[in-house]
Amino acid sequence: MARFLLSAMPFTGHINPVRAVAAALVARGHDVRVYSGAAFRGPVESSGARLVPWHHAPDFDENNLAATFPRLRGKKGLGQLLINVEDVFINTSPAQVEDLRDEWDREPWDAIAGDDVSIGVALYAAQNGGPWATISITPLNLAGTQGPPSGMGLWPGTNPFTKGRDAVLRAIAPLLARSLATAIARSENSIGLQPRGLNMEQITFSRQLIVASGSPLLDFERTDRPDFLHFVGELRTPRTASPAMPAWWKSDVDGRRVVHVTQGTQNVDPTDLILPTLAALADRDDLLVVVTTGVPGEDELPFPIPANTRVAGILPYGELLPRVDVAVTNGGWGGTLAMLARGIPLVIAGGDLDKPEVASRVAWTGAAVNLKTGTPTKAQVAAGLDTVTTDPSYRDAAERVGVQLQALGGAARAAELLEQLAQPAYGSTRGPGD
Repeated sequence: MARFLLSAMPFTGHINPVRAVAAALVARGHDVRVYSGAAFRGPVESSGARLVPWHHAPDFDENNLAATFPRLRGKKGLGQLLINVEDVFINTSPAQVEDLRDEWDREPWDAIAGDDVSIGVALYAAQNGGPWATISITPLNLAGTQGPPSGMGLWPGTNPFTKGRDAVLRAIAPLLARSLATAIARSENSIGLQPRGLNMEQITFSRQLIVASGSPLLDFERTDRPDFLHFVGELRTPRTASPAMPAWWKSDVDGRRVVHVTQGTQNVDPTDLILPTLAALADRDDLLVVVTTGVPGEDELPFPIPANTRVAGILPYGELLPRVDVAVTNGGWGGTLAMLARGIPLVIAGGDLDKPEVASRVAWTGAAVNLKTGTPTKAQVAAGLDTVTTDPSYRDAAERVGVQLQALGGAARAAELLEQLAQPAYGSTRGPGD
């Protein structure tokens, strides 16, 4: 038996894939702790792991970040992204290190792994050594010698001009994020680590092991990836007690195609995407439009809905997605992977953070229409849906991506890789009590 400490930033979209890995490790007989926010005790413990809550680090509400990080108030676009990364991820990292030191003193581990923005884990590992892995739970943001920098929502160049553009962007990307490099150096210095002049990508990704959600098709099939990177497909959370499908599900779905509409779980403003989508489909009696608000128990929208629409807070994807014909989404990575793994073509309205990058990558595979905005009009949504539903190539591409995602092993493969990483620390024998 090995002892693992996994770290996930306190966001639903981060904890769910890490929880999937935790459950897979527990199933293989290992002892697992998850370092995250106190709000996620229930989900963590349902995986068989133990929660190590943020203590010195400022625990926060993912749906009200400005309450803890006031510089985010009123910010949008690149300004929002840079402040979000600096204040939420980088500036909390010294306190995360303090929490990790306390936990190590209380109960050591054989290997540590953090999601790809758990900078506290990266700093702790840099200072203390030992087996360390990164679990990439967002579109892979690992720099290389091909394509544009991740996060810009651009496709790799295919001719001398666009390849030259990519090279220029790779060169200037560190300059655009100088404030982040300064914040990283400040965090390193505050824990007694000599600043190393690293950027976000260099500090957050382990050079021992990267376990990446997604697949090569969703990484532009790049050939400049290191040997310590392993794609594992969808990190699907274990099936536990989940809400039952509503009473209307069986009766209303019969004979109709299903369109699923989601804006994810964080800071959802339903007027951004849900409202124009419902307006675009209001007269389609042949469709059942199923909306999830992302908030358990929040089964209504703040505006009237068409007769063909049903709303629920959360629905079990295991029952919903097999019946979905097409989905309209804001491009949350976890939900996008879940739908692609089941061969569902998408219309993506990615507005901020990593969402434009998700939209770009999925569109590159041919499995989605990228609306290139997080606040599309009724006409834009209607056109996107018309394209996806009338051109069979989108479903063909989604099924092709789905086959690749399913073949990569998921959480079980992630657990196997982490087990191999930890093996020198706990020996070659695996099993409870070993």
